[in-house]
Amino acid sequence: MTMTDFTNTASGDARVGYQAGIVVNVNGSYKVPPGATPEEIFRIGVEFLKARMPLEARKLIAKAIALGHATEEVHFYRLLAQLSGKNLRELNSDDMEGLKTICAELPTPHGNDDWTVGLRSVASMLTYFSGADEPALLDKELAGLPPLQRELIVDHLGELLDGSVQDRMWLRSVERAGQLQLANDRENRVWIFFEPEPRRPRRRYAGRPRFRFADLLLAIISGGAFLYAVGSIGWLLAQGGKATLLLAYAAAVAGTAVSLWSGSAWHFRAQRVRAKDAELVPSRRRRRDAPAGGFARKVDQIFDDCFGRYVPRDTDRSYWLKQTRGLRERLRDEVVDMYRDQPVKADEIAWLIRHLVADVKQRWQKDTLTAYRQRWRTPARIQATCLAGLLALAGGCFHIVPAIVSESPIAGTGWVALALIAAVICAPALFAILGEYRRIPADQTEYDEQYRTRSLAYQRWADKLAPRPSDREMADWLECDRKLLVDKALRQYRLRASQVIAHAFIEAPQRGTKRARVQHGPLRYSKYQMLLFLLTDDGVRQVNFLHDFENADSFPIVRLNYRFDAVAAVRVHGSPTSRQHFELTLVNGAPITALISETIDENIRPDEDVTALSEATLDASGLPRTLNVLEGVAAEGKEWIRYQQRRIEHRLEVLGDILGPFRSTRR
Repeated sequence: MTMTDFTNTASGDARVGYQAGIVVNVNGSYKVPPGATPEEIFRIGVEFLKARMPLEARKLIAKAIALGHATEEVHFYRLLAQLSGKNLRELNSDDMEGLKTICAELPTPHGNDDWTVGLRSVASMLTYFSGADEPALLDKELAGLPPLQRELIVDHLGELLDGSVQDRMWLRSVERAGQLQLANDRENRVWIFFEPEPRRPRRRYAGRPRFRFADLLLAIISGGAFLYAVGSIGWLLAQGGKATLLLAYAAAVAGTAVSLWSGSAWHFRAQRVRAKDAELVPSRRRRRDAPAGGFARKVDQIFDDCFGRYVPRDTDRSYWLKQTRGLRERLRDEVVDMYRDQPVKADEIAWLIRHLVADVKQRWQKDTLTAYRQRWRTPARIQATCLAGLLALAGGCFHIVPAIVSESPIAGTGWVALALIAAVICAPALFAILGEYRRIPADQTEYDEQYRTRSLAYQRWADKLAPRPSDREMADWLECDRKLLVDKALRQYRLRASQVIAHAFIEAPQRGTKRARVQHGPLRYSKYQMLLFLLTDDGVRQVNFLHDFENADSFPIVRLNYRFDAVAAVRVHGSPTSRQHFELTLVNGAPITALISETIDENIRPDEDVTALSEATLDASGLPRTLNVLEGVAAEGKEWIRYQQRRIEHRLEVLGDILGPFRSTRR
């Protein structure tokens, strides 16, 4: 075994910071609706095939044919699904039986429409292997195909070819992959696939006034006592009949009403400023950590992350976090309270948290975090009105109290004392009640403004997510990446495509990756660890890549060379519905391991099956094909090449027998 400045390790088990898997709603779902027509079933099967999931495609296309939908287009795609991504060395007895069954059901292709011509060309490729055609003739026929059919054949059946035809076809395939790798604005769209569908902002309502029952009781009792005492004082003054005292009494009553009303407004504004100030101060009571893995804990993590990243310019991070701790707590509690009663994922409202934190940052930079103080500062007219009322009350009392006490010492003194005590008790309770009735419209105005700005932020984010790629586009981009990685490895080892007996991938999610899927579709990852195996006459060439799918960038981290007989064992352990690991054991080396699938236990829809989802993910990764090749190598060792050559010769004979009827229909 030749080592090339790398170590014999390919551990893909370690994972850090996984984003919870999300399900996105995009066109091209793989759901077969109830009562689907045979043609609809066929179209969904084609979507599976184009998304590199041939196993499920075969089932659905065969089902459509069994239900009576059997056109040349259907048979064309059925052949592609049966042979997609395979070469002659990988066709096993089941594949040959399936091919035999398909060919037995094929109609005689006499027409000249695009699908019939494509169907004949697939048969031409197969008869080429059985010795019926020359490479030049096959090359010419492929070049004369309609563009769609030619691209499909080259894309799915290119590996069936060998020799110079395979080399030319591979160069075309790589050139096309290079052209399509960044097609459809991949660089600016692929990240959107991993973003969850955002939840709309929720409108907040101020609700009803909230005050203590004790305040209401005190206000009623003490207020009633105050009014009764004031009325009694007025009756005593009326009996005296002095106009000056009656005028003073009227001034005192008016001053009392004015000072109470304007004073309550003054008190409310002062209280509101104090409440807003308190929101900036961290809570003194010890906050308990939210349960791990719960909605509140994830909201905490997003808030911490956003406040850690959205630091205002020219501001120390630690100072920023310290000064905004109280506001961070208040915003976190608001978000949790708004959404915790709904089945909402924290990632679905991450846009809202980012908006809130960005708003705090903007206000910090503009020095408007305490702008509420200016807004709720008591106007001079209210202060003047309140003071004028108090002066009128004081002036009236200055004339009334001595007069009434002198004229009626017992009764007058009692009513004055009762009025004073009742006023002292009633005023705070009345201010609290009136303050609540003032708070409701003030809060509602603030909430409506928040809802307006949050709705605009939501719409901006939704518009940004509008060009979300389909799963089909994700599969096409990933397939282009695979082809270019294989080409890079071929160039590194100075090999031609025809010199490679077979190549296979193991695709493992890389640590710190994001993941997402469409309904009924496979998991897609933002970062992969790809293990590429090139099987040649000299043994196995393995190259491990770290592949950043979002940025279409990759670099090799390990290169290994070993003989076929150095492979001691290949196995996959773990349940298909949980975490599965691939392990390749070398005779004289440490095991090469990789995490190839994980538990799909989040966001499972009622009509989805976990086993089917796991199988779709593994099918899309090409794992069944890879295991078929590597298990054969592990079982047969250095004899694998010789055995493969015998199997190929036998399969060519079988192909010749199967395709005999089609040779007479060739143009």
